[in-house]
Amino acid sequence: MTASAAPAPAAVEARGWGWRYATRRAWAARGLDLSIAPGERVLLLGGSGSGKSTLLHALAGVLGGDEEGEQQGSLRLDGVAPHAARGRAGLVQQDPDAQAVLARVGDDVAFGCENLGVPRAEIWPRVREALDLVGLHVPLDRSTSALSGGQKQRLALAGALAMRPGLLLLDEPTANLDPAGARSVRDAVGRVLDRTGATLVVVEHRIDVWLPLIDRIVVLGSAVAASGGDGAGGSGVIADGTPHEVLDVQGAALAATGVWVPGILPPHPVAPTSPPGATLLSARALEVARVAGRPVAGPLDERVREGEVLGVIGANGAGKSTLGRTLAGLLPPAAGVVEAVPELAAGAGSAPIRWSSRQLLTRIGTVLQSPDHQLLATTVRRELEVGPRALKLPDAEVSARVDELLERLRLARLAEANPHTLSGGEKRRLTVAAMLATRPRVVVLDEPTFGQDARTWAELVDIIAALRDGRADGGGGQQRSAVVAITHDADVLTALHARVRELPGRSAGASDSGARA
Repeated sequence: MTASAAPAPAAVEARGWGWRYATRRAWAARGLDLSIAPGERVLLLGGSGSGKSTLLHALAGVLGGDEEGEQQGSLRLDGVAPHAARGRAGLVQQDPDAQAVLARVGDDVAFGCENLGVPRAEIWPRVREALDLVGLHVPLDRSTSALSGGQKQRLALAGALAMRPGLLLLDEPTANLDPAGARSVRDAVGRVLDRTGATLVVVEHRIDVWLPLIDRIVVLGSAVAASGGDGAGGSGVIADGTPHEVLDVQGAALAATGVWVPGILPPHPVAPTSPPGATLLSARALEVARVAGRPVAGPLDERVREGEVLGVIGANGAGKSTLGRTLAGLLPPAAGVVEAVPELAAGAGSAPIRWSSRQLLTRIGTVLQSPDHQLLATTVRRELEVGPRALKLPDAEVSARVDELLERLRLARLAEANPHTLSGGEKRRLTVAAMLATRPRVVVLDEPTFGQDARTWAELVDIIAALRDGRADGGGGQQRSAVVAITHDADVLTALHARVRELPGRSAGASDSGARA
């Protein structure tokens, strides 16, 4: 990228800024005063629901108009409203599926450039450069639907980089990447910033990987709305300074509010009280595929046992999520067998892929990597009612289960909110709660701690441990459950005393080799 092609870095100014979604009584963010100078590299921290993602969406100009919500104060990008600064900000969202708009990788990366009117002769060199920078080594005509979750995150980042924005906004860009992939993406962002001088605002809960790159940390606080609305929102800046000033001087106090601070881990749950029990689900010579005819993992043999957490790890693109969906009866095996024991099948047959959706509800529960793929209802409460009502449970039982889970997952204040207005961490807790509402015996969790602050991370880990041990506070009754946890979060597997299965594969999408066209 030549110096002449680099855009001028952008400046950000917020004065008393706040935003309230039209479907919510509480403010998602409020009272924000913040100045970011051109070229600064800012790490934005805060507890779950403190308004970090809302601020990034506002700076990208995608929050919408008066019909979508209400704004207070002022927010300016280079002195103008963000929606008027077309092309100045590039946003990578928490959910990469929300940004994959075209069917082929090359077209998807080129989409933003085309919208900005970049000359066609310049677009494709930008596309190739951006894909190289993020380490997504796939053919330009590869289907975006065939990419893993981590590869889709790289794709979204490449699309933002290709537009060459003056302000780069990253909302947990490495949340679903393996450690090597996370460092690779950080280094790619660093190279772009070094070449362009662009301003950076990055949101991450687990921050160690970004410390070598950033020069300032801003922490947003949360406050419960005094009017009895549907809960917490951002309450402005509670810490601002260099990494040393914020983390070393104020680290202990910030950790107590849920902010991830390097070297301070939440308490771990106790080890299992008894050894693993009977096998509930088994795989023999299993091969799995995202699309027919293209196996991505296997052959493998595995057992899923009650009273145990099976942790599935591996590089992005190794087939972890595909394995999870195949074990859960959502994808057919490409080869081999997934078999449920009679105790789990309970008359439904031994092959989970042949079970109806209602039969799956009480047998195998699944939390997908992308929360938005599982949101069906118009309020949080109704979302939790979907499964129990499909089971035709009595109204009193439905209400009891839902009320318990709302409290247990810190969602009671959001019971009447639209699920799509929740933060990424809140959506993750909602999908976990919805899965627990039907009390399945086997649980498959894909990135269960995605988007969580330190406090909600510890609470989710404790819930999973309670499921494993058959404790009532896990939401699954008194029987021990079998848990499959697919994750890049090594700490969660350590905390849960998981038995780990690593799928072979190479980071950065190298397994998807092929010449670009």
